[in-house]
Amino acid sequence: MFDAIAARGGAAAAVSDEAWLQAMLDAEAALARALAAAGLIEEAAAEAIAAACRADRFDAAAIAQGAAGSGNPVVPLKAALTEAVEGPAAGHVHRGATSQDILDTAAMLVTARALEPLLEDLRAAAHAAAELARAHRDTPMAGRTLLQQAVPVTFGLKAAGWLAGLDEARRWLVEIRLERLAAQLGGAAGTLASLDDAGPQVLSGYAEALGLAEPAAPWHTQRGRIGELASALAVTAGAVAKAARDIVLLSQTEVAEVREARGGGSSTMPHKHNPVAAICALGCAQQAPGLAAILLGAMAHEHERAAGSWHAEWRPLGELLRSTGSAVAWLRESLEGLEIDPERMRANLDLTGGRLMAERVAAELGGEAAHAALKADDFPAAVAELVGEERAAELLDPAGYLGSAGAFVDRALKDHDREG
Repeated sequence: MFDAIAARGGAAAAVSDEAWLQAMLDAEAALARALAAAGLIEEAAAEAIAAACRADRFDAAAIAQGAAGSGNPVVPLKAALTEAVEGPAAGHVHRGATSQDILDTAAMLVTARALEPLLEDLRAAAHAAAELARAHRDTPMAGRTLLQQAVPVTFGLKAAGWLAGLDEARRWLVEIRLERLAAQLGGAAGTLASLDDAGPQVLSGYAEALGLAEPAAPWHTQRGRIGELASALAVTAGAVAKAARDIVLLSQTEVAEVREARGGGSSTMPHKHNPVAAICALGCAQQAPGLAAILLGAMAHEHERAAGSWHAEWRPLGELLRSTGSAVAWLRESLEGLEIDPERMRANLDLTGGRLMAERVAAELGGEAAHAALKADDFPAAVAELVGEERAAELLDPAGYLGSAGAFVDRALKDHDREG
């Protein structure tokens, strides 16, 4: 019922039940090939196992049901895979591994695959923000602090702020994808004792076959990788939420400074043009902190293998990838179709009768004279009486009090363009 909203973009498909099943099978296939490369089993046996590792050959529902008996889905999967492999090769299925090796590795594969569309949407959203910043580098609008008009800013600076947040989040996720998504292979208690002294060689071949980083040692109960991933996804969702909330606020009827090209209507109020994409981005993004908190709270694992904390990770990890990916996909849609109204921005700058320029006037006149002018019914006239009409017009022109806004936009764009 809610997937059209909460499962937006490609990340959702990458964390489906079928995707998890295939990721576990990919880990089993890579293990068999690594064992063969180390000379522990015949290459033909490894290929027989790998050939059977196709999700469409297995009943995912039956495996899920079987997980209740062992506490994880790898045990029933191993049994089903062993049955699917013909001949003596069946005896080498899962050799040297423990259930956590396969499921942790699958989690890393699922994450890597979910990050591909998520990062693509994040890059596109950042590009859209960059184009808005570039096009409106010098478009003045009211800056707002505590939801009240403050001093003038530019829409370019606001969009550059969105851009910086998205770019920073993307850099962190790329770093995690390249360096922190590691294969897991340690056997029963992290020693790979059943492989004698070939353990490190098998681990190396296993990681290489999977396209994952090779850890220095098994990380069964060292969950920093999961914690970093959870934090990076939550920060990404936060960057999305910041931009989405701004868009929602700027779209209000009374403000009307931006408008989504494909806004949505109401079931009872046909006049409405709701910023649906930004609203959905915000709704998805706001789920991330709680999910990340579960993963961070589950980092304390007992001794060599955890009792419960490991199990607590599985669903929140998939849901965090799904919700963050959906939030990014929705924000991309919002930004790529965002329409800007510079005339409305200029009109809103005049709502306070020039008083948002009080800081500049105070710098020119001094505090007491400025405060006296602010108390006047006609602030511009009071300023003109003190400095003359020509100087008053300069002091009260929002476009003349933008400080380094343009320079900061240029810096954000340069930083973005450098990375492509």
